[in-house]
Amino acid sequence: MSNTTKGRLVSLDALRGFVMFWIMSGEHIVHALAKAAPFPIFIWMSSQLHHAEWNGITFYDMIFPVFLFVAGVSMPYSFEKKLQAANVKTPRELPAAEKQKIYLSMLRRTCILIVLGFVVNGLLRFDGLENTRLASVLGRIGLAWFFAGIIYLNFDLKKQLIWFAGILIGYYAAMKWIPVPNFGAGVLTKEGSLEGYIDRMFLPGRLHSKVYDPEGLLSTIPAVSTALLGVFLGTFLRAKDYFSTNVKLLLMTFTAIILILTGMLWDFDFPINKHLWTSSFVCFVGGFSILFFIFFYVIIDLFGFHKWVFPLILIGSNSILIYIAAEGLVDFKHTADYVFGGLIQYTPIVWQPFFAALSVTFIQLLLLYFLYKKRWFLKI
Repeated sequence: MSNTTKGRLVSLDALRGFVMFWIMSGEHIVHALAKAAPFPIFIWMSSQLHHAEWNGITFYDMIFPVFLFVAGVSMPYSFEKKLQAANVKTPRELPAAEKQKIYLSMLRRTCILIVLGFVVNGLLRFDGLENTRLASVLGRIGLAWFFAGIIYLNFDLKKQLIWFAGILIGYYAAMKWIPVPNFGAGVLTKEGSLEGYIDRMFLPGRLHSKVYDPEGLLSTIPAVSTALLGVFLGTFLRAKDYFSTNVKLLLMTFTAIILILTGMLWDFDFPINKHLWTSSFVCFVGGFSILFFIFFYVIIDLFGFHKWVFPLILIGSNSILIYIAAEGLVDFKHTADYVFGGLIQYTPIVWQPFFAALSVTFIQLLLLYFLYKKRWFLKI
């Protein structure tokens, strides 16, 4: 644990908390609300908190890439002190010895995230490798962040953009043109895709969806571009002397619209698909990631309205910890039932699941508030 929040962007913590809220318990609140009060708006919200079956996209499909995008935005800020200490302006100018230290630190962080992903997937149940899922959300975050960091540290912005486009075009070409035994080339189904084939051939352990894994090997490559989008935004925000705030907002909004339109157009030939992390998916969600960020950036960093997002900041400042805990390491439901179950039983039966879901969120926020007040943050 680290005992400092110094140097953190509040808007980033709030956005990180916003997307993590839906994973840790928010989705259960909305699902229960839709059943208790089946109004069209609640039913639609509930439908958006499920992954798309295959092609297409829902809000829930955006949560993971937005989180990875935020990790990319943080990168230029996290290296800022190192640049100042070395009296250089860009990461490429850092001395070789300093870069080596950064590489080792990044590798350590990635390895820890991969191992934590194993733990979340049940490694400590010791069911044998064949029954353990090795691919994970945390593992993909670590790997995509790591390789995006390598690109950021060693190439100027123009070459970073070439890497971004090259990865997406290269992934598209591989998925469309490399044949899969018994299926041929360009078959973008669960069984017939190149991504699924590579997972079945080279990814040890249990696959999440039997014939492929949504956090598999090949589809981690375009996730690097998702992280790079965040790096571009973080770099742009740090360029304080070149653009006024209003111009920055206009440029960010324009870029978001272009990315969304690019994803929609690419969707005709390479469908928007979170399971395969297609190039159209990267562009489409990347655009919305920028729009989400603009919303929090304007309200928090520009207008200074902090109080209303405090619960999100609690979540965002310890997002990895609450993710690991909520994924099964801590039984929040048991604690919530013990504390609030007696009161909830006196509410109307149809509303009891809703209040039970709220009570879980309340217990989680209590834990996060305690950690926040103690300045204890899981820093990897």
